[in-house]
Formats: sequence, structure tokens, C-alpha cells
Amino acid sequence: MTTNDEVRAVRKIWSGVGEGAAAAGVALVVAVVGLFAFSAVQWPAFNSSNVTRALTTVGQFAAVALLVASVLLIRLRKWPVVAKLLSWVGISSFVTVTLGMPLAATKLYLFGVSVDQEFRTEYLTRLTDSAALRDMTYVDLPPFYPAGWFWIGGRVGTVLGMDGWEVFKPYAIGLLAIAAAVALVLWMQLVRADMAVGAAAAVTAMTLAYASPEAYGAVLVVFIPPVLVLAWGALHRRSGGWGAVLGTGLFLGVAACFYTLYLAIAAFTVVIMAVVAAGSAIYATRAAGQRARRVGGAASAPAGAASASASPAWRAAIAPLTKLAAIGGIAIVLALVVWTPYLLKMLSGAKMPSGNAFHYLPESGAQLAFPMLEFSLRGAFCLLGVLWLVIRAGSSRRAQALGIGVVSIYLWTLLSMTATAAGTTLLSFRLEPVLLALLAAAGVFGFVEGATAVYQALNEPAPLRTAAAAIAVLGALAFAQMIPTVLTHEIDTAYTDTVPTDVPNADGTFGERADKRKPSAVAYYHAVDEAILAHTGRPRDESVVLTADTTFLAFYPYWGFQALTSHYANPLSDFKARAATIAGWSKLPDSPALVDALAKSPWRAPDAFLFRNDGDNYTLRLAEDVYPNDPNVKRYTVSFPKSLFTDPAFTTTEIGPFTLITVRR
Repeated sequence: MTTNDEVRAVRKIWSGVGEGAAAAGVALVVAVVGLFAFSAVQWPAFNSSNVTRALTTVGQFAAVALLVASVLLIRLRKWPVVAKLLSWVGISSFVTVTLGMPLAATKLYLFGVSVDQEFRTEYLTRLTDSAALRDMTYVDLPPFYPAGWFWIGGRVGTVLGMDGWEVFKPYAIGLLAIAAAVALVLWMQLVRADMAVGAAAAVTAMTLAYASPEAYGAVLVVFIPPVLVLAWGALHRRSGGWGAVLGTGLFLGVAACFYTLYLAIAAFTVVIMAVVAAGSAIYATRAAGQRARRVGGAASAPAGAASASASPAWRAAIAPLTKLAAIGGIAIVLALVVWTPYLLKMLSGAKMPSGNAFHYLPESGAQLAFPMLEFSLRGAFCLLGVLWLVIRAGSSRRAQALGIGVVSIYLWTLLSMTATAAGTTLLSFRLEPVLLALLAAAGVFGFVEGATAVYQALNEPAPLRTAAAAIAVLGALAFAQMIPTVLTHEIDTAYTDTVPTDVPNADGTFGERADKRKPSAVAYYHAVDEAILAHTGRPRDESVVLTADTTFLAFYPYWGFQALTSHYANPLSDFKARAATIAGWSKLPDSPALVDALAKSPWRAPDAFLFRNDGDNYTLRLAEDVYPNDPNVKRYTVSFPKSLFTDPAFTTTEIGPFTLITVRR
């Protein structure tokens, strides 16, 4: 028979789902309208003018004002629907203006198409070209990197009729705005509404500053703090909490589809929570049994104690561990949506050499991060969060949940450092945004409870509340307007990288930089693309190109014969063997030998080579893994004598700094 508590729990779940959907819709409208408005004006480049910075600050002020108005309405218990709507609009507009306005004069997202953003753009281009789960670079391979964020972005690009590289910016900003609004709804299901607004805003601001360049990870970071509170609520209860189990499992499943590392740290934390909950339950059961024996046995003890003493203490661990298993089962089912093709390929006997994805150890990965000890606004806020976590560890479930999250990150970091002895790492340096998000949420709770304690200790003088609110708002505005400064390099790169265009320049090239300076060699990609299509007579996704200028693959969905580096190469691609094969081709005696070698290639051979010209040679600038060195990549040049391409099977075309050689089959 269904109890009243169960009915209320189900209603609360459906209410939360409905509000989440409504918040997502509001955030989508805010992002679309905002980004369209920003693109409708010819703004000066962010790196050469302070105009867009000034307008960003104005927009942030308006967004914070909406959030403050929402909190005031909540505190006054007036117009609850309006208060929620203001909070959704406020937090989504904060995301939109903080990222969208600084990038208003460029088509590129943070970091442009440079460094890691190059392979991310390539992945989005691949999945915009087709909805099939395919590797970003290699033909006939399923994806190794989780495709969830990129697949959704690909569908957005398809609907809007935009290329993958072009949809990257609006999609990244829009989805992050939606994620922030939905995370706010989740917070409201877990804590008091006014505190929920503050916690969601603080986590979102910290995420924008330190996680937004990895757009597919940032949408998870805003959820991790409330999800850990949700998970702890499920695991520490003796009974009930299955809605929280479902929510936690769904988040871990989505994380598995989006970002493996954030899945790992979230799952690691949830497992620690389950162990702690199980240990606490066993301890409580034993303590109850001891109390029962002290008062004369189970007959004279309370019913609960009698029951506890009648069964072995270890049975108390069954409930949290069962819930952990359920969370894991839900997550695995969702994860298989994107991981099944790769697992099937791996189980089919495909050769899988050890990958190099974990072969990176910057200085930040060799030290424990202590942001709370920095002499800065961020440091002070994080320190406040740490103090609250320690003081309230024994009495607040929120503090326990966030505290376990913080501890798990430090444990993961220590494990990562230890793993260096085995020749690998756990990429702990990428977890600093998660740490900052957890401390930001704790900082909000610490500030509210601390201000309340001072207020009560001073006999509740009315001006103190106003002063505390003023300090909170000033701190929020100060940190908010600092975010573009934190992202200066990422924003600058979005303006200095070149994108292809459909309209020719005066010199006949097709490309532009958002800062209006001379474009790079990317301006010749349009001509390269046209030449490949003309010479091969095949669609782009039916041709394999060997090139060291892999940004070409980020703009056009050709397959690559070799990835940019081994760290982002599919483990099933056999990166080292491919590199050795390329070097071997360059040393062949004559052109017929190369034609024969291409025909016997163990992988789909290139249909086109895109070289740089160097005297009597064509060159490729490739990369190899040199971990544990930092930098972990060494660049080297492979030179092909021009005499290797004299056979009639090859067609040579000079295009600017490039030499394109297509292969007739």
C-alpha cells in the first residue's frame, strides 16, 4: 500500500522534472535571443577594444540584479512563480552575456580551433556531418571519446544548417545556460530556495571562469555539487530515497556519455559515500545493540534498538550498498548508449595498444591545489567554504556531502601522483574546476550561516542583514566582471584564429580573422577542399587525407590518416604503427613502390596528401608522445622526396603554402 510519504516523494520528483523542463525552455529562449542580439551588431574585437568588456559588465549587472530580485521575493514570500522565473532568466542570462558578449565579434568559441579545441571542433564537425557514432579522425572506427555532447551539438548544427565549427560557439553557450538553469532547479529541490539561488549562481560563476573552455565538461561541473548532495541524501537513509538514487544514476550515466574523467570522479565520490554510509550504519546498529544490553536486554529496550540487536550489525550496510548498485546499474545502461560500438569493436579482437590519453603531467598535476589559501577574492570565498565544511561536518548533511566531494578530489589527486610511478596519471589537474565548484557552494552556505550567527549574536540589528546582503552582491559583481580577465587568453585566441569563408578576399583566398588582421594559411583550405572534391569525385566523408595541418579536418569532415597527437587518437587506431608506416613510405625508392605500398596498407590508405613544400621535398610536421617530459609532445618532420609522386596515379596541385596530392584509385 502506498504511504503518504511515498506519494509526496513522487509528486516532488515530477514537480522537479516539470520545473527543470520549464527552466530549460526559459534558458533556451534567453540564450537564443541574447546570442542573436549580440551577432546583429558589428562589435570591435575584444582584444583590441574595451567596448565589449564594458557591455559584458553591464549585462552581468543586470543578470545579478534579476537574481537578487528573485531572492528578495523568495525571502518576502511573494509571487513564487515570478521569483522562480526571475532566477531562471537571471542565471541563464548571466551565462549568455558572460561568454557571449566577449565573443560577439567572432564565430569561434573560447580557444578558437587551437590546441585541444582543435580536436573538439573536429569531433563536432564529424558528428554534424552524420548522426552515426563515428571516430573524430579515423575511418571505420567507433568513437573512444564520449560522443554525447558532440552528438547533440551535431543535431543542433543540422537543424540550424550550420557547419560543426560554426555551431560550436552558440551551442556551447546555449547548453551551458540551460545546464545552469536546470542545476538551479535541482538546488531548489535540495535546500531552501534563497540559498539555492546563491549556491547555483556561485557554482555557475566559478564554472564559467575555470571550466568553460571545456564546454562539454562545464555542463557537468554545474551539476556535481547538487548531485553529490542528492546522492548523500539517498545513501545515508535506511529506507526511501529511491528518487535520489534514480537522479544520481541518471547524472552518472549522462557523465559517462559526456566526459569520462568527470564520470570517474563523481562515481569515485559516490562509492566513498556508500562506504561511509555503510560504515556509519554498522556503527549505529552496534551502538544501539550495546545500549539495549546496558538497559537489560532487548525486551526492555525501544523497539528499534531491539530490532537492531536481534540481527547482525553488518546487515545495516545492505541498504546503502544496494542503492549504490542501483545507481551503478542505471549509469551503466545510459553509458552503453555511446560506449556500445567501441566495446563491441574491442571485443571483436581488434588490436588495442595502450593509449596515451593519461600521459600528461603539468606542474599543477604534481601539486595539491589549495585555492582557499590564495590572497584573492576567490581564495577568501573558498576559505569560507572550507571553514563551513569543517565546522558543520558533524551536523549538516550538505556539508558532509560537499566535504566528501572535496576529500575525494584530494584522494584522486594523490592517486594520480602515485600512478606516475607506473608510467601514467589520472589527469587530476583537470579536477580543479570541480574543486572550486564544491568550495563555491560551501562558501555560499558558510556566508549565509555565518552572517546569521553574527546577526543573532548581536541581538539582531536590522542594518546587519542589509550590510551582509550588500557584501554578498558586491562580491558577486566583483568576481563576475573578473571572469573575462581570467579567460583573456582563451578569448584572444578566438579572435586570432582564422576561419574559412565563402566570400573571397582581395587575394583570392577564403578566410578571415575576427580581429581583421591577415588570415593564416587556413584561408587556403577552401581551395584545398574544392580541389579534393574535384579530383576524387567523392563526398568528403568518403576520402582519407594525410596531413599535419589537422585544423583542415576541424573545418571539413574528411577522414584523417593520422591524428594530431597520440593523446587524442583512438586507442584502436594503432597510432605508433601508423607513424612508423608514414616514415616508411617516405623512405621508399621510387614512385611505383609508393603506389604498391599504399595498396598494401593495413589501414585505409590516404586518398589525398596535404603537404608543406620544402625545396625538393614535401613535409609533414608530426608529433610523438614523450611523456613523462613536460611538454609531453615532441614535434618532428617527415620529408617525402618529390620524386615519390611522379607516377600517373598521383595528381599534384600547388595551393598557396600547400601541395595537395590526390591518389587515383
